[in-house]
Amino acid sequence: MRDVAEAESAARAIGYPVLLKAAAGGGGRGMKLARDSDQLRHLLPLAQAEAKAAFGDDSVYLERFLDRPRHIEVQLLGDGKGNVIHLGERDCSLQRCHQKVLEESPSPALNARERERLGALAVRALAEIGYRSAGTIEFLYQDGEFFFIEMNTRLQVEHPISEMISGIDIVREQLRIAAGAPFGYRQSDINLSGHAIECRINAENPGTFLPSPGRVTDYHPPGGLGVRVDSALYDGYEVPPYYDSLISKLIVHGKSRNECLMRLRRALEEYVIGGIDTTLPLHQRLATAPEFINGEYDIHWLENFVRQPV
Repeated sequence: MRDVAEAESAARAIGYPVLLKAAAGGGGRGMKLARDSDQLRHLLPLAQAEAKAAFGDDSVYLERFLDRPRHIEVQLLGDGKGNVIHLGERDCSLQRCHQKVLEESPSPALNARERERLGALAVRALAEIGYRSAGTIEFLYQDGEFFFIEMNTRLQVEHPISEMISGIDIVREQLRIAAGAPFGYRQSDINLSGHAIECRINAENPGTFLPSPGRVTDYHPPGGLGVRVDSALYDGYEVPPYYDSLISKLIVHGKSRNECLMRLRRALEEYVIGGIDTTLPLHQRLATAPEFINGEYDIHWLENFVRQPV
């Protein structure tokens, strides 16, 4: 929508507060929170301008604002012939400025019944449209209800944790599907095992979050059982200032969430990236935070956590 009257009509139907979101893209660009019609009229042109600058399209849409939701997404594979499987859900609620910082699978917020219901819902939706390739359906979850956000028809940054708990190489399956190879799995073949966590390591100051491009003077990634590092870094690498600040992904898997957390803390202590600022210290703080350890967080929790003195 681009018209104020249309936006106000939609907001009345949904009920305030509402979120304005860019229709052509995500990542928090063009996202504004309107608590009443006055704010909506003021924020709509701002959201449109930001959406236009980021995506070349100023159209926006509205959705209901939830005060303490979790961000839950389901990883799926489809062959375009109605055969679809899911590889479990990911909890992506640890976010700053609407950007994911840490993800885990399975979500500590869901019980087995909710997990089964969500997976079946996502599979049914993609089977009905004959979806082909890897994809992810994202939801907000609050008070036992799931609210659809969007679908990403691509591979996502956090896909490795789904690979760790399922044993399925998602990139390989994506290529096989694109090549027309027979779909090799049914849902009954998928055995989700253990717990996995991914930390996004950015070239940013861990306190101010200012970008930190420059030369990497020391580089030592962690290793060991259940530890995976996806990165192109090496000693002497020049981190450029022109692109996204993500420089590494640390993925850890364990037989239980507790074992995964213990391995995560050890891996974070081992990881050395010298010469530039990174968010490694933030992840070290998160790994020992009681609320995170207990799984008691929502999409707003991290914003408050980073403001606390170290």
